[in-house]
Amino acid sequence: MDREVLMDRLEAAFGGTPAERRVVARMAGDLADAEAGDGDLDFEVTPEAVVDHLGDAPGGSPAERWNWWIGALDAAHGGYRRFRVTAWQQDS
Repeated sequence: MDREVLMDRLEAAFGGTPAERRVVARMAGDLADAEAGDGDLDFEVTPEAVVDHLGDAPGGSPAERWNWWIGALDAAHGGYRRFRVTAWQQDS
């Protein structure tokens, strides 16, 4: 899971601040590293897959979209709440 590529893809698709994109990319990397989705997800966690799934969200910033997707995974399978974005340092 290439976090730098994901940050670029998030910017192109959804905007947001650099700090917000960094924290989403970090959580996506943690999700991939933890292999938490093994058995639940029918795809590998890649930048392309993350952006594709975040595109299904009803709108919002990258973090809002990420939390929407993680919430859906948690509701369906459980165990994903730890990957939610709760805060990020605002860029000045």
